[in-house]
Amino acid sequence: MKLLRTLSTPRLAMLLAGVVALVVVAASVAVAASGGGGPTPPPKPLPQAIHDGLAASKPDGITARIKFTNRLFPSGDLLGNVGSALMSGASGRLWLTNAGKGRLELQSNAGDVQVVWNGKRVSVYDASSNTVYKATLPEQSKEANPTHDAGAPPALSEIGDFLAKLRQHATLSGAQPTDVAGQAAYRVHISPKHDGGLLGSAELAWDAARGVPLDVAIFAQGSSSPVLELQVTHISYGPVPESDVAISPPAGAKTVDLGSTARAAAHSTREAKPVSGLSAAQAAAGFAVVAPSKLVGLPRQDVRAVGGADSKAVLVVYGQGLGAIVVLERKADSAAQQGGALSSLPRISIDGLTGHELATQLGTVIQWQRNGVSYVLAGSLPPAAAETAARDLK
Repeated sequence: MKLLRTLSTPRLAMLLAGVVALVVVAASVAVAASGGGGPTPPPKPLPQAIHDGLAASKPDGITARIKFTNRLFPSGDLLGNVGSALMSGASGRLWLTNAGKGRLELQSNAGDVQVVWNGKRVSVYDASSNTVYKATLPEQSKEANPTHDAGAPPALSEIGDFLAKLRQHATLSGAQPTDVAGQAAYRVHISPKHDGGLLGSAELAWDAARGVPLDVAIFAQGSSSPVLELQVTHISYGPVPESDVAISPPAGAKTVDLGSTARAAAHSTREAKPVSGLSAAQAAAGFAVVAPSKLVGLPRQDVRAVGGADSKAVLVVYGQGLGAIVVLERKADSAAQQGGALSSLPRISIDGLTGHELATQLGTVIQWQRNGVSYVLAGSLPPAAAETAARDLK
């Protein structure tokens, strides 16, 4: 945790955000571009289409040529000349074994990126900085799905119940028969009914015969082009040699070990009793916490102390769902005085104070300091609304 607090440039923050967006998709997805003219499956109710996909046998492996599109972040100049295929989008190749090991190779003029992962570790080599970033993945709970035997899909009735609950919060299409890169597939469209922030919708298509996700796209409000998209121009199923997913970075590359912060955080959460409520969180933090009952009309929902003994902070949440605003407050130390991970981003004025802002199509993050306290405000809202919230936080 201390390492992440001391980073002074946006490169690592933006790179990791891109990795999260990409690996979460690629770890279980072979995405394919719609080819048109291919076979389509028979119409099915959505619960049945989902059940059949989950019950299908997994392929022995996946090999694909891909195209990754990223319109989420601002231009490289705005990010302090950060150049990376994860930030600008790229084309490349994907290898995925049936054991959950994978490799994603992206090439672009902005700089090549290679992501390699298995069930325990992930590494990201960024050629633009000749740096490899390594991290340990959190352990999966053995009790994640106690109601089912390992590998058994949920019953059709359970899927129907889940979709009924989901429709209380989101608009969900049926299973739309289509073809994706020559594969018969079903496509579903989902959009939040309320509290969606800047998120407009998302789409998912999967192979009707194999259950493999084939297309993932995320859209911002009012946009017909996806903010994030992963596509392949060619896909094939079959065994993938271990050598294809076990590639090492160049010998001279710099290494940044991010450790196992997710696992440590989970361990800390299990061991320590949560400190919640404004008075208790402020006493635990040791500084004056700013947490008005409302922020830009959103009611305060939660206040809690977070972090370890060397990283005392308070997390305040306003509103609910994707439209919520999250504020992280901590006592400003020497590293914070020099600016944190957003310090190279454009400056904004917050009642005469200097702040730094990262604005994306899906949300805004602002960092500033006041009276010896460092603030980070984040939410799926446009810059003007985020800046108003920051000015009201006093």
